[in-house]
Amino acid sequence: MFCIECGTHDNPCRCKVVGPTLGFLLLLITALVLWPVGAIVFIFNKAKGRKIMSKPVNHIYPAVSHAIPI
Repeated sequence: MFCIECGTHDNPCRCKVVGPTLGFLLLLITALVLWPVGAIVFIFNKAKGRKIMSKPVNHIYPAVSHAIPI
């Protein structure tokens, strides 16, 4: 399984494979940990629970995907 992102201006080929693939794998790993924790926190504090559950999608994936230009 791998991800391809085409149309970027990060490299001469304008396609990225490594960054999006690693970003997706790290998204899955962190989601397995943070989503259950966020669900438990959501019971007591809804805003904080939502913030925890959105962290893999909104912070982890973009940071890893944009850090690796190939």
